[in-house]
Amino acid sequence: MASHRVQPAADAGAPTRRQLREASRTRRAATAAPAVEAPVAVAEHRRRTSPLARWGTRAGVLVTLAAVTVAVPLSQGAARSEDGFTDAQADATLPSTVEALTSSATSVLPPASLVSSDATALRAQVDVSRSEEREILPGCDGDAGTASANGQLPQSDLCYLWDGKTQLRADAAEALAELNAMWVTRWGTDLCLSSGYRTLAEQRAVKAAKGSLAAPAGRSNHGWGLAVDLCTSQTTGAQWEWLNENAPVFGWENPDWARPGGSGPYERWHWEYTKGVMADGEYYG
Repeated sequence: MASHRVQPAADAGAPTRRQLREASRTRRAATAAPAVEAPVAVAEHRRRTSPLARWGTRAGVLVTLAAVTVAVPLSQGAARSEDGFTDAQADATLPSTVEALTSSATSVLPPASLVSSDATALRAQVDVSRSEEREILPGCDGDAGTASANGQLPQSDLCYLWDGKTQLRADAAEALAELNAMWVTRWGTDLCLSSGYRTLAEQRAVKAAKGSLAAPAGRSNHGWGLAVDLCTSQTTGAQWEWLNENAPVFGWENPDWARPGGSGPYERWHWEYTKGVMADGEYYG
């Protein structure tokens, strides 16, 4: 009969293998827990302190400041000013453009007697008024001057015409200038002149050049400042007809002796201030 070795009985106070395994698992779990929690805490800290998070915080501050900056002036603009008026009320007290223009123009309006519903008629009246005040030849008084010898008129008795070189006695010059103004209105250019007042010396020169076609020196109405010679381009056609119809209204005529069949040479270009010639010049009636 086989005999069996009896194992010694386990000590009642010693831990078993199972207990040891469980204790080991417990220790491993305890030591592993911080290792898991630490990365979570670090990630949370990084999230809170990341640049994006910091930018979001700053953006919120900027938005708040901008809102305050815009809201305060708007609220102040709506408030009344120190004198008790709002901006809208202040603008309402300013004159309109029409009021400003009409209030400043009243001082330069024409007299009531000239006011007309017809603007064209009013403009015509104003033009007439201005023409009456304006000198037809600046610096020319239109005075016939003092008695002087033919070809020896003092400069004070003479006026320059619009061409700046031809001269006539003041009264004849003014009448011819009025005729010229009408001529310009009709034809668009000034009358063309080839000769006006002639001194004695100039009369002698013309007589020497033209012989019987020129008056003796001292007997020409050019020497009295009462005659002009026109350019030959104006002595034919429609312009010639216009002159014969209108020049006499201003006292200027192509004298009878200068026309075909007259007592003198045929000179369509020679025109005289008839009133002055009859009173002071060489009149051949």
